Formats: sequence, C-alpha cells, structure tokens
Amino acid sequence: MNSMITPFDQIVDVQHIASGKRDNIPAMLALAEKEQVRPAASDVKRTLLLAIDVQNDFMESIGSLAVNGSKADVQRLTQWMYRNLGSLTQVMCSLDCHSMMQIFHADWWLDTEGNHPEPFTIIRYADVRDGIWRAVNGHTALALDYLQHLEAEGKKQLCIWPYHCLEGTSGAQLESQFTNMLYFHSAVRQVKPVLVYKGQDPNTEMYGIIKAEYDGHKFVNHAVLEAIRAHDAIYIAGEASSHCVLASAVQILEYFEHDRSITSRITLLIDCMSPIAGFEEQTFLQFDALKEKYGIQIKLSTEVNL
Repeated sequence: MNSMITPFDQIVDVQHIASGKRDNIPAMLALAEKEQVRPAASDVKRTLLLAIDVQNDFMESIGSLAVNGSKADVQRLTQWMYRNLGSLTQVMCSLDCHSMMQIFHADWWLDTEGNHPEPFTIIRYADVRDGIWRAVNGHTALALDYLQHLEAEGKKQLCIWPYHCLEGTSGAQLESQFTNMLYFHSAVRQVKPVLVYKGQDPNTEMYGIIKAEYDGHKFVNHAVLEAIRAHDAIYIAGEASSHCVLASAVQILEYFEHDRSITSRITLLIDCMSPIAGFEEQTFLQFDALKEKYGIQIKLSTEVNL
C-alpha cells in the first residue's frame, strides 16, 4: 500500500510531460522531507527500475527522434514509480549521448555529388564498396569493416538517424516530469540514481545499454550487469521499445542466458514503452520470443505492485 504524504500531481504535472518545462528539483527535495519512508538500504527484497533513454529527443511533440506514445508512457511510468516508491530500491537510467560526427549521423557521409544523406537513409556495405557513399573523415575503410561485421553478424542495418541526444543539448536531458519523480524517489529513499551514458563511440551504434552493435574493443558494461545480478527483481521501461529497450533486454538476457534464476527476475513494463512507427508487430513478436526463451515477464504497469 502506498504511504506517500505528497500527492502524485505535486510531483508530476501530466500536462507538462514532454512540454519542455524544466524540472524543479528543489521543490522535489522539499516535498521529500515530509515523507516518512524507510531508506532503500533497508530493503530485504531489492528491486531495480531500468529506465531506458527517457530523454527529451525521444518525446513526442518536442523530440528530434520522437516516439509516438512516449508522453503516455512517461505518465504511466511515473505513476508506477509513485505507487511503488516505498519498495523500489534503485533507479538506473540510460542516456543516449552523441556528437554530430558519428557513423549514424549525416555529417559522417557524402554521396558522389557531395550531398549528405537524408534522415532514415540505410547505408549498406555494398553502397560504400561501390562508392555510392563515402566517409567524409577519411574513415571509409573503418566504415567498410563496420558494415561488413553488421551484415555478417545479423545486426541492424546502419540507419542515418536525425541528430538526437547531442551532448550538452536539451534534447539529451531526461524528460522533466520523469526527472522530478526520479529525484523525489532519490530523496525519499536516500539512494542516488544511477545514470549510464551510452553511444559516445563515434565509430559504432549503441542501441543497448550493455554493448555496441559492433566494437573492435568488445566493450561490455559489467557495472550494469552486476547491478542487475544484485537485485531480486528488475523492471524495464523506456524508449523506444523497438530499438534501445529491445536491444538492452536482449543483451542482458544473452549475458545471463545460462542462469534462469536471473532472467526470470526481469519484467518488461509493456505499457511504459512504445516502438518506433513501423516496428510495432516485429517488436511484440521479439518480446514474446524472449519470454519463451528466457522466462521473462511482460506486464502492464497496473499489474505490478511491489
């Protein structure tokens, strides 16, 4: 049962989700002082929310790579956090963080006439091999190697995304009303939110929180994996379900594939995430396959009470 003194609407203004309105952390800290909830360190059952890329650039109406349904996702996610705040031990947030000159941005590429590709252009190994596209920074050989590995390993095709989550911009920031709830939780439960930055390697894409699509250095974020191992229940939400949420879930599950005791702890809050348009059916099929293979749960947020 929720024992919050502060009403939900004093923390989250649903009318201002994805509005560009700033968060109000001093007010959240003042409200948190009124609460009498035990600190997270005393939790016997440790629960983790893994919030994937709840950032302005993925929010409809304000984002450069807006996901339809994201505003309602944030409303439902913050309501779930509020209802379960006294039992939610830790919140970990991934944040896409990019520069302009990255392999999936237009500035990286030129065609034979000196034009940059339009957003959502797909660039294949053969396109670069045949000179249809070339890397402006002289890294064509690197790009060929990358594209060859993507195709050989069955990874996503290289898509030129609109500029998004550029480091230091408002688009890279966490959505403001989610941020209010994040820091209210942090203050009430006396636990620091964990922020995990991803996607900063200019030579690769990094949809998932654990590793890049292809990376010659084979980086693996073991800190995130160990945090998952340390919690008794893990809930995943965020944007977009078809790309960064799905990739994160797959990477986590593949790492723990031989330990059903861990994979069965994971629940997707399916109404707190939305796919990029055109990927709806494919995403649900992939989630169902993960449920069958690894024993994860897929639930509505209203069905989960901690």
